Amino acid sequence: MNDKLTTVLWFDGAAEEAARFYADTFPDSSVGSIHRAPSDFPGGKQGDALTVDFTVLGRSFSGLNGGPQFTPNESVSFMVLTDDQAETDRYWNAIVDHGGKESECGWCKDKWGYSWQITPRTLIEAFNAGGDEGKRAFEAMMTMQKIDVAAIDAARRGD
Repeated sequence: MNDKLTTVLWFDGAAEEAARFYADTFPDSSVGSIHRAPSDFPGGKQGDALTVDFTVLGRSFSGLNGGPQFTPNESVSFMVLTDDQAETDRYWNAIVDHGGKESECGWCKDKWGYSWQITPRTLIEAFNAGGDEGKRAFEAMMTMQKIDVAAIDAARRGD
């Protein structure tokens, strides 16, 4: 890892599994070094993955198998901007179909409890446009779980 800033994600023994899933799901993603515990530790045994370095969409992360003491919550989420419905569906379905859960307004949660916002660029563009266009897109989004790109585009146009 050469980045000056790396986000560390806390796992209860599943850091390697999560890193491999993220690397398989998102482009420009990979699993790097896996540091194995030199001895037993709370929540693990000698030889278990202690930390796992990985990248997701070009960003550096480290997964720490720290045990069950801490769990993720919605105060931190990962927003992935998508270009079309196919890309939106691919990421959303990968997360939800791999033990995750659907939520509202483009949010879903992976099987390890981390929240993802799978967000089509057209939605952000509508918000940036503001005014009636932004309001219509926002109101349409509020009725959705996974974002429907065609419905957002129709709302932007006022259809």
